[in-house]
Amino acid sequence: MSVQRVGCEPDAVVVRRATVQTDRDVNGRYRWSLKAPNGRIVAVSAPVYETAVRAFQGFDRLCSGSADLVVRITHVRGGIGWTWAVPGPDGVPSVCSHRAYERYATCQNAFRRVLVLLNQPELIQRSGNGG
Repeated sequence: MSVQRVGCEPDAVVVRRATVQTDRDVNGRYRWSLKAPNGRIVAVSAPVYETAVRAFQGFDRLCSGSADLVVRITHVRGGIGWTWAVPGPDGVPSVCSHRAYERYATCQNAFRRVLVLLNQPELIQRSGNGG
């Protein structure tokens, strides 16, 4: 979690920032994950990328088109809970929730919070290779 002080006074406001990081899968490819200011992972890339730089580029494309994102919320197959995913142009998800949510409304709100983060990419710190 990244913390930044705003102002020079001792009682300055503390601003916590979200973080996007890349991680290498066991197959050698990269994925990105978005962490909220509280440190919880709130979104992950569905596709894999050949390099960390390409993973960050995929995240940047997602941020630049965040105003037009449409979410698909589905019930977990054979389980309890709801997940969200954003279909890409070919119908394959481009980003999805990191976990299942117990209630449909909670899942909706989780996606709304991700949209708020994506609409403010200047407040998202990068971590990992290629950042």
